[in-house]
Amino acid sequence: MSGSCFAEKLSELIDLTEVEHKTLEKLEERQRHVRRGAVLQRENEGGGELYVLRKGLMMSYVLLHDGSRQILRFLFPGDMLGISSAVYQEAPETLAALSDCVVCPFDRGVLADLMREHPRLAAMVLVYSQIERVALTDRLAALGRTSAKARVAALLLDLRNRLRATDKSLANVFSLGLTQEEVGDATGLTAVHVNRMLRQLEEEQLIAREGGRVTLLDERALARAANYVNRYEGLDLGWLPKAG
Repeated sequence: MSGSCFAEKLSELIDLTEVEHKTLEKLEERQRHVRRGAVLQRENEGGGELYVLRKGLMMSYVLLHDGSRQILRFLFPGDMLGISSAVYQEAPETLAALSDCVVCPFDRGVLADLMREHPRLAAMVLVYSQIERVALTDRLAALGRTSAKARVAALLLDLRNRLRATDKSLANVFSLGLTQEEVGDATGLTAVHVNRMLRQLEEEQLIAREGGRVTLLDERALARAANYVNRYEGLDLGWLPKAG
């Protein structure tokens, strides 16, 4: 792993200069361990720090009026956390650890310096914010317009693709790392319904499950069933500012 998880992530899309690498490494100079189940940022509370997730799996969620939880995003190493909170006095979402994690906290002022001094890096923060926005829009549309099977299938494909971004050796077998309740909170389903959909996908020989691991047996058919689009592909970054 390079000195910066965020730099490693950006390097998948653009060639970073040495100066840009060093700038991003400064975001990850401090490290904080977050135990599984711990809350890093709580909805409706103030907070001045942003983070880069260096290790582990996290989620962002909101609590609804009936006390139920809606998971908005799953967060992976290299993701920048808390960007939405930077524009509000109170955090609009909760950030919690789904596994033992390591995060790198940095002040909002550091992000301001980055945007002022490194326009291309600032543009890449915008790029990833838009990727996440479009992916969230896809999931919002799916919650209202697609079947339960399609929602679960899309989530499995998305998790595998996000995991593969940090582990190029990963093919069609991956550790799910989520409970059925967590899958349900992300897809608007009960844990019982999630279990039923997973069994259906197995019976249709689209996936196989064993010991907490999922195998995508027929990825194309699964993508068709999910109406899934990988929003980390098909990007047009020709407009980005030139490296200094």
